[in-house]
Amino acid sequence: MDPVSAIVAALAAGATAALKDSATDAIKSAYDGLKGLVRARFAAVNVEPHEARPDSEPRRAMVAEDLAEAGAAEDAELLAAAKALLDHIAAQGAEGAAAIGVDLKEVEAANLVIEGVISSGHGIKAEKIKPEGDIRISGVTAGGAEGGSKN
Repeated sequence: MDPVSAIVAALAAGATAALKDSATDAIKSAYDGLKGLVRARFAAVNVEPHEARPDSEPRRAMVAEDLAEAGAAEDAELLAAAKALLDHIAAQGAEGAAAIGVDLKEVEAANLVIEGVISSGHGIKAEKIKPEGDIRISGVTAGGAEGGSKN
């Protein structure tokens, strides 16, 4: 998974997990820390719309584009904070990690490549996919740390 995708995935998982009563203080703190780093270092990147609907692909794409343009992929501390948040969520087995999974519906594309998906729920769910060419899926870990399977 590229650095910007990892950051966006962590923001989505953190937003989902932090709002649940079952979220640990470590998850809430790690999520707040990640958001704080984004705000402090990349003021032009607005995570609030994404935070309100972390499962929205258009909002994820907007944040990813803004982070990429701002150079967030080069920020080692931001990447470490994203990884730490994902590690906390995986350790708790929070449902929020499922926000990282891929849910595709009615996609028409020349080629489809999905790589590096980590999810406590389903890894990839696809309906009505019409590729013109190849479909390549790799590096999928689903079902959480204990019961997960890697494909």
